[in-house]
Amino acid sequence: MNVPNALTILRIFFVPLLVAALVQDKGAFAVTKEWLALAIFLVAAGTDLVDGYLARRWKQVTTVGTLLDPIADKLLISAALISLVQVRVLPAWMAILIVGREFAVSGLRQIAAAEGYTIKASDLGKTKMLSQVVAVSCMLLAVRHPAMHLPGMIAMWVVVVFAMLSAVSYFRKFWRKVDERTKSGRRRELLILERRRQRAEMRQRRSRGTSAGLEETIWKPPEVN
Repeated sequence: MNVPNALTILRIFFVPLLVAALVQDKGAFAVTKEWLALAIFLVAAGTDLVDGYLARRWKQVTTVGTLLDPIADKLLISAALISLVQVRVLPAWMAILIVGREFAVSGLRQIAAAEGYTIKASDLGKTKMLSQVVAVSCMLLAVRHPAMHLPGMIAMWVVVVFAMLSAVSYFRKFWRKVDERTKSGRRRELLILERRRQRAEMRQRRSRGTSAGLEETIWKPPEVN
């Protein structure tokens, strides 16, 4: 296992620690739970930047890493949002909307991969990830510091907007790919049918020509001296 993949797996292990740190009632730590949860979240989010950079820098991009990286991101964000709903800081509908969007786009990418083409991450999707880190960080601080609730909610609205726009972008790319593939398949089918029709006509013409030749041979009139 290379270093980038190890960092991705480490990010997955941070998920239960984040949930435990945020939803526990009493902790044995010297810091408050929201600061501990914020530290865990930022470290986990930082591994997302580091593992991608190292994988490209060291040319260690693997299939396992490509599959695990988006899963780790979605687990981290989903766990943070659900935990914030649990501590009654974030409206449940926002968490449902964002998490549902993540699963919908993941399913879309899997369908596209099964069809043989890849949907690359858009700039809106990358901006959404950065806005998610900022928004979740503000909302984690709002657990004990109410003054951070308004900036956190503004940032969460930005996340919702970018999430919806990027989802529309992904679905448009997917629909365009499917439409192009469908049209290409129809063109191939029409060409195959046209070739079959032409071959059938050629066989009929040859059959008619052979039949006409046989009739001339059989019914050839006798010569008159």
